[in-house]
Amino acid sequence: LTVMRLVPLGDQVVVKRLAAEAKTAGGIVLPESAREKPREARVLSIGDGRLTENGVRVPLQVNEGDRVLFSDYAGTEVNVEGEELLIVREADILAVLE
Repeated sequence: LTVMRLVPLGDQVVVKRLAAEAKTAGGIVLPESAREKPREARVLSIGDGRLTENGVRVPLQVNEGDRVLFSDYAGTEVNVEGEELLIVREADILAVLE
């Protein structure tokens, strides 16, 4: 059995979305189809950095394991061994949550 590891290139970051909220603030339970896709995720792997016009590699500001907030409609969804992952550019990551 071979486990596939997704290694992003350049300024790309592989993230896994965190679970969507199952209840509203008022306590109403939401069915799966009515839940918004969460914009929070855990960073699984990062690329080796952005390449500048001068050919200098700039390391990414996020690290593996970081909890991040990314913009709506960011990235490309991929399915790896039954797990739904998202590949986003570092520029689409808005903040690291602490």
